[in-house]
Amino acid sequence: QVQLVESGGGLVQAGGSLRLACAASGGTFSISSMAWFRQGPGKEREVVASIIWSSGMPSYSDSVKGRFTISKADAKNTVYLHMNTLKPEDTAVYYCQGAIQDGRMWSTYWGQGTPVTVSS
Repeated sequence: QVQLVESGGGLVQAGGSLRLACAASGGTFSISSMAWFRQGPGKEREVVASIIWSSGMPSYSDSVKGRFTISKADAKNTVYLHMNTLKPEDTAVYYCQGAIQDGRMWSTYWGQGTPVTVSS
C-alpha cells in the first residue's frame, strides 16, 4: 500500500520561507504526477502546485505563482514545495496528492497534511 508522508510545516512570520516535503513509499509503484493542495480555515481545499513526474513540468495557482516552487527528487520519490514571501493568507493545512500506479491500478493517494501558520 502506497503511503504519502508530509513534513516541514510550522510557524513562520510573514515574509519568511518554509520547505514542505512529501515522500511516497510502499513497495513498487510508478508516479504520474504529484500536487500540493491546501485548506485554510473555513475554506475549501484548493490546489496550489502540481508537477508531471516524467517531465518535471510544474504548474501553479495564481495565488502562489512567483512565490512557491514545486520540485521533485526522483530517487527519493519525494516532492517538495518551496514557499517564499509567505503571507498570512497562506495559512492552511497543506496536503500532498499523488497519482500513482500500484500494481495494475492507478489511484489517487493523499498525505495526512502538515499545518503552516504565517503570522503577521
